[in-house]
Amino acid sequence: MTRVGRDDELIRPSIEGARTGWVSLLASIAGLAALQLWLRPLLPVDETRYLSVAWEMWSRGDFLVPYLNGAPYSHKPPLLFWLIQAVWAVVGVSEFAARLIPLLLSIVALWWSAGLARRLWPDRAAVIRPLVPWLLLGGVFWLNFFTLIQFDLLLVLAALLAWRGVLEAVHTPLRGWLLVSLGIGFGILSKGPVILIPVLPAILFAPWWTADRAPVSWLAWYLGGLSALLLGAAIALLWAVPAGMAGGDAYRQAIFWGQSAGRVVSSFAHRNSWWSYVLWLPLMWLPWVLWPQLWKAARRAGLNDTGVRFCLAVIVPAFVIFSVISGKQGKYLLPLFPLIALIFARWLGALDKDAGVCRLGFIGVFLFVSGLVLVALPWLPTGPDWLSQVQPVWGVVLLVLGVVLFRLDLKPGTAVRVTSLAIVVWTATLYLALVPRLAAEYDLRPMSQTLHGLQESGRPLAWLGKYHGQFHFLGRLQTRIEPLGGSEQVYSWLEANPEGYLLVNYRTTRPDVPDSVQVQPYRGGSLVLWPALRLLRDPDRLDALAGSG
Repeated sequence: MTRVGRDDELIRPSIEGARTGWVSLLASIAGLAALQLWLRPLLPVDETRYLSVAWEMWSRGDFLVPYLNGAPYSHKPPLLFWLIQAVWAVVGVSEFAARLIPLLLSIVALWWSAGLARRLWPDRAAVIRPLVPWLLLGGVFWLNFFTLIQFDLLLVLAALLAWRGVLEAVHTPLRGWLLVSLGIGFGILSKGPVILIPVLPAILFAPWWTADRAPVSWLAWYLGGLSALLLGAAIALLWAVPAGMAGGDAYRQAIFWGQSAGRVVSSFAHRNSWWSYVLWLPLMWLPWVLWPQLWKAARRAGLNDTGVRFCLAVIVPAFVIFSVISGKQGKYLLPLFPLIALIFARWLGALDKDAGVCRLGFIGVFLFVSGLVLVALPWLPTGPDWLSQVQPVWGVVLLVLGVVLFRLDLKPGTAVRVTSLAIVVWTATLYLALVPRLAAEYDLRPMSQTLHGLQESGRPLAWLGKYHGQFHFLGRLQTRIEPLGGSEQVYSWLEANPEGYLLVNYRTTRPDVPDSVQVQPYRGGSLVLWPALRLLRDPDRLDALAGSG
């Protein structure tokens, strides 16, 4: 009895400390998210487009085939749209409710990432597990991504579920492979077959990372992995087959081949050089990559560790594959972030309890330099007009915080938490300093409300160029905005719709238009809402517009 009592005394502080850590973590997330959602409008074109697809799904009552601007939308699978529908079914159609979904997904991803530490390092989980969510939260990319309406956080969760299944399959094959199949299936429904890039290496390279906990039979292992892959594909086909039949030949071709093959072989969007991720990844993991203590811990811990090998067995081949694929965006690497955070946590967790304290000079310098930049922005001789409106006081805040942290010495675990909190403050300060000056260029609500009124009065609408659904959700539009791509289309549409309106995106902030025409700043340029009759009466201007389309 005495021994049990002593164990309880040892365990209780650890549990209480973990609970306190999660409370402070969630409070930090909630505070920053509230600021971000308050200051930042829905960002065109991605966020506005995805909510417009969800809106059309809702207004049509068709939850099988996504639509955008009245046409089947094949670029993304439906899982995110289904989640939005589920939320709207409870609270009604709401921008705020939809924007809470990525926040909740991020919190679950932090929780599951921490939980993976227990399976990778069961004997060290008490030390490593609490560091993982703080390391993820303290990275500048994750911190500025987790409130965006995107598909990538769903992919992170699918990968985490599949990785947990792979680790369980070593000793509990049936349960483990079932989890892998669920992860693959949900991953395909989230963003397509790209889920296989972070999942298959964990299965294929198991002989390298399993070491002393290898499965009984490698033949059974690979047959189990193949079965999980087939079952995961079957889960996705439960949607894809009926959706392909309902959406028509072009939609069916796109969801089964066009989107995946097009992005891999010769991307029709976001093309970049093969070495782009080599430059981007360290920037995405600021400020941690600047911490000398992390790299000292890495040299001490090394790579001869089953858990680290598991992470590397996924990160290295997946990184190479992502680099080879022609389409590149920083968010594509997001599914690898939990494993990178786990490696960092393992290294820092290997520090002896008597290793002393860690200097926070790296984060102090990071904040100080950022403060100098903010202070200098209003005085730059060139740049957009909004730079002159930035208040230097926000830079002073970062300067003072940087000086305070520069000389601070803390234990490794506390240093991680303080650094993450400092990056939360850094992000909040940047939002307060910059976003109010930029928001008007991205907030499409005023123009969307105008379009809503025009559609309600029966006026046809058109857009010069490729329309990305920027206005359908914000304006709760019910009918199509016609995209016009050339002079012949422009002339024909205007002549057929003299009571209509044409939206034109100008590259200049001060386009030469009459005062009576509605103009709105938009992404460094301007949106102009032209009455069709006015253009028909001005042949020179019409010729110029038609030529630019």
